[in-house]
Amino acid sequence: MTRMFVDAWDPSYGTSFEGGDPEGPASPSSAQVDTDVEVPAAEWAPIGVPPGARPPDVVFLVDGVRRNDAGLWTAEEDGTSYPGLAASYAAGVVRCDLARGAAELVGARVGRGLFTASPSAGDLQAGTVRYQVHRISGTGEASKLPPAVQAPLTALEIDISSAARDGGSDGADLLIVDGPLRNRRQLPRTIGYIKTQQKQYLPAALTTVVTTLKPGQRTPVFHLGTVWGGWSWYLRLPGATGAPWSGIVRVECSPDLTVDQAVELAGLSSATLPRFASASYKDPRAPQNLVPIAGLERRLRGMLGDARVLHRALALATARTR
Repeated sequence: MTRMFVDAWDPSYGTSFEGGDPEGPASPSSAQVDTDVEVPAAEWAPIGVPPGARPPDVVFLVDGVRRNDAGLWTAEEDGTSYPGLAASYAAGVVRCDLARGAAELVGARVGRGLFTASPSAGDLQAGTVRYQVHRISGTGEASKLPPAVQAPLTALEIDISSAARDGGSDGADLLIVDGPLRNRRQLPRTIGYIKTQQKQYLPAALTTVVTTLKPGQRTPVFHLGTVWGGWSWYLRLPGATGAPWSGIVRVECSPDLTVDQAVELAGLSSATLPRFASASYKDPRAPQNLVPIAGLERRLRGMLGDARVLHRALALATARTR
């Protein structure tokens, strides 16, 4: 008889892994993967927390949120028109002092942008809020506008992460980025934390190692030959339901590190990340949505302002330009 499990995530957030064709752990990635990094593939088995490993005294967690405030269209002098997107985004850093058992917000900033391929568009002032123009390349298809918000949001995350460390780092901390590292690979002692699994990078024989992980255990480190590349591993958090992929996250670090450095970070992640796992009665995306990240997301969304007020201000501002 087929066993079934209820996904712990609130269905309004989708699922902790994206099922169906073509996405999901059952769908293989086309990336080249080297699984003979930490141990040969034939010797893969779950790895526990290394003896003597302990979380660093200071852990920084960084995350960003974004929101589409309004879609726009330009009217060019030559009669052509380009779509535009007014978006708000914010990034913040939480500093967790595990030695003192304290956490505090040490940096947060909001950005606004007008994303368009229009050659004539400039910054847009909507009431007291200014949307800085970000010109995208190409013919300006509307579908390209939302992804364009990621670049300035990532830049904002990098800025506040560096500032937070300058203001309170002991030189042995750990920075956890909520999401893939992308172009944050230059940040020292940093791991990317991917809580939603959209692709299966491992062959079927090694996928069974992932699904048999116990809470706190990880897979061996492997190397991803994707555009951004990097060392990666899977880890299961405590509080999972028992479903094969429940509580599974993928962690990654910079490809500029040596194998030994990547393995050291992997061991550090298995000692640290389970401490921040959320509980299902508190968070609809438990256990993957880490407790400090959940609080940070709520704070950042509040900083974005009232969407209805901003939409109205944008409508009034554009009406005056006609």
